[in-house]
Amino acid sequence: MTINIEWQDQNGNWHHYQSKQNQADAYRVAQRRAESTKKRHRLVGDNGNLMDILNP
Repeated sequence: MTINIEWQDQNGNWHHYQSKQNQADAYRVAQRRAESTKKRHRLVGDNGNLMDILNP
């Protein structure tokens, strides 16, 4: 299963950042990046389902 990490810009558009195979690693990467960039991130599965939203 592939997990895509996406971030949200100031206009509300989502942009692809990275793909991961491990859910725990994807969560850690997204959480650290959300805190450092002060932008909202989300995890999306390879079939398009929303897995988590991370707020800074």
